[in-house]
Amino acid sequence: MTEPTHGGEAHKGALGGRLNWLRAAVLGANDGIVSTAGLVVGVAGATDDRSALLTAGLAGLLAGSMSMAAGEYVSVSTQRDSEMAALALEREELREQPEAELEELTGLLQERGMSHEVAREAAEQLTARDALRAHARVELGIDPDELTNPWHAAWASFLAFTVGALLPLLAIVLPPAHWRLPVTVLCVLAALVLTGWTSACLGGARPAQSVLRNVAGGALAMGVTYAAGTLLGAAGV
Repeated sequence: MTEPTHGGEAHKGALGGRLNWLRAAVLGANDGIVSTAGLVVGVAGATDDRSALLTAGLAGLLAGSMSMAAGEYVSVSTQRDSEMAALALEREELREQPEAELEELTGLLQERGMSHEVAREAAEQLTARDALRAHARVELGIDPDELTNPWHAAWASFLAFTVGALLPLLAIVLPPAHWRLPVTVLCVLAALVLTGWTSACLGGARPAQSVLRNVAGGALAMGVTYAAGTLLGAAGV
């Protein structure tokens, strides 16, 4: 009797994990695009000085990427702590009440469609092989060999945000002064179409609605910050 999480299910789980990471990277890049675009467009409303735009954009990129990395590190560290605590509790229960845990595993396997006899045999073989791993996967949905890594998550968020933020930053500082704003707006909206479509496809949603929301949100952010920058610039602030 083999472990219930057979090859196909294991591949599906691994694929699901990779898709989650990819979706998180797309969303991180999207945050970098929108937040940095809003910042530099707002500054562009007040001044056309290239050094001011570059300074504001770099500050926004660094602050945003570090904030994303720190937030993701804290979040994933909390998740990992919870996984470790759950595994420690399961290890203690296996040591103190092995028969009850065997019955529990049998019941969980029955819920997956096995008969009592087959579930019992599978539970006994899995317990004999590695009781903790069996309970972790079947009962907790945790793979003890692939616990979440907060450093990986932090670096992924940092890089995703940085890549996204570079687009509006370069778009606002590279073109001539009279082309900066339209080039930035067009580049940002095009990038938001791409990230909206990608995130929708990864999540199995309708691309049109996701793209529309993404573009509308980015356009609103740029419009609001540009208006604020223009008013402040006109006031001589």
